[in-house]
Amino acid sequence: MTYLNDSGVEIEGINIWGSPITSWFNDWAFNRNRGGEIKKHWNLIPDDTDILITHGPPFGILDETVYGKRTGGEELLLRVYQVKPKYHIFGHIHEDHGSFTKGETTFINNSILDD
Repeated sequence: MTYLNDSGVEIEGINIWGSPITSWFNDWAFNRNRGGEIKKHWNLIPDDTDILITHGPPFGILDETVYGKRTGGEELLLRVYQVKPKYHIFGHIHEDHGSFTKGETTFINNSILDD
């Protein structure tokens, strides 16, 4: 097992990067304020990342709560568009699970619980 905390691992030539950080949501662990505080974490994502694993979703992609609020990270979305990983896998917003492909990236909200 490899715990990815703003870090990566290469497995059989596939570059995987992971982070538990998420945009502020309630009073949970690994929360960061939007803007510069969270952007410094996303800037660590290497440009050659094939699979990106984050706790929370990017803004506007499988991030809608049961109350209709979008909770994903704007800064994360911008970094994903720059890096263009093959897959971006996340959870956090249980009620918007599923997958969605945009451009070169397949986004997967793999939450397995309801809200």
